[in-house]
Amino acid sequence: MGMQGDFFQLLKEQGYQFGNPVAASTGMEIPTATTILALKYRGGVLVAGDRRATAGNMVMYDRTDKVLEIDRHSVMAIAGVPATAYEMVRVLEHSFKYYRRTQLQELSFEGKLRAVSKLLKENVAAALAGTGAVVPVFAGYDHEQGAAKIYFYDILGAEFEGVEYAVSGSGSPTIRGILHYVNTWGPQPLATLPEEQATVQALRLLASAAEFDSATGGVNRELNLYPVVKLITEAGVQTVADTTLKQLYEAEVARMVQR
Repeated sequence: MGMQGDFFQLLKEQGYQFGNPVAASTGMEIPTATTILALKYRGGVLVAGDRRATAGNMVMYDRTDKVLEIDRHSVMAIAGVPATAYEMVRVLEHSFKYYRRTQLQELSFEGKLRAVSKLLKENVAAALAGTGAVVPVFAGYDHEQGAAKIYFYDILGAEFEGVEYAVSGSGSPTIRGILHYVNTWGPQPLATLPEEQATVQALRLLASAAEFDSATGGVNRELNLYPVVKLITEAGVQTVADTTLKQLYEAEVARMVQR
């Protein structure tokens, strides 16, 4: 208990405002969501996520969108509580739009990173109580640097740059190891892959995560349900169509599994 008290005191000394206390445990199962990933490819950054939301051992929904577009050049992929994450994205979307309309220019990429960090910091109380934890991956195009970038966060709002890739969610330990192996000893580094091969890699990684993590949904071919995949380039955010994902999955993922 003493260590816990010291931790909270340290957070207060660092400027965290906890506001109204949140009950640590209500016995209520809160839907959560996994697995998300982002990787750099030849044209920019690819962000992908499976579509399953779970509450304990129960599958709540298999059509969850975990890769959310904030503006034309940035997306946030969510792992954690969808309700909290969706509210964060709504706040970010409104904030970026308000800045653009009042300042007649886009908010800088650095400013966007700070905005995400600030929201997570304000959500610390709910996150520590276990009712609103969000561990996102933020990706966007930095016009000042002329490059697409990836950042991942902890629940306290600390940000870290994913130089080549980033993952989050309960299935992330599995695919993080695969990403390291493929990027280090594969035929070519991830950052040199063309768009189609990068998309195939994302589908294979999410299929691997679903194989070992029950909270990660796989592909449902009967219902035509595929992961959400978005590409971020200088031209903006582009969503990969389900028809394209289906073709790539049938040709490069399912075929490999059946061998």
